[in-house]
Amino acid sequence: MAMCTILRCASVSLTSSLPRLSNRNALTPARLLSRTCYKRALSTTTRFCAALKFTDKHEWVRVDSGVATVGISNFAQEALGDVVYCGLPEVGTKLSQSDEFGALESVKAASELYSPLTGEVTDVNDALADNPGLVNKSCYKDAVWTFILTAPIHCRGPFGDQVM
Repeated sequence: MAMCTILRCASVSLTSSLPRLSNRNALTPARLLSRTCYKRALSTTTRFCAALKFTDKHEWVRVDSGVATVGISNFAQEALGDVVYCGLPEVGTKLSQSDEFGALESVKAASELYSPLTGEVTDVNDALADNPGLVNKSCYKDAVWTFILTAPIHCRGPFGDQVM
């Protein structure tokens, strides 16, 4: 019985000293600055992608001085998987908006490509025909566009009525 009393007294004295011990070793709060040293803009996309317009069929378009460069989005290339075939239009082909212009085939699926704008094809990325796997490397880089077409100055459709 005497031993229980001694243990109770020891535990009471020990627990009362524990908060003091833990307060001594507590971390000091970080010093807060009264004002911001710099401002940082929050962005959810790269500046390169900000210049691109995306369609609901996962093609991207970059229009500069009436010339439109077209490619497929990262979402589309990830959904397809490893691309093994890339069919592209001939130079000089006239396309209307939403016309099918080619196809991508992968080990998982096949997908048609649709023109986001009306215009005439002026250049085709032949490197994709020779090596379709480039689409999976980085679909927004300059080497992975599918084709270039002359676009009208006033663009209609998925991008609204706007001047490009």
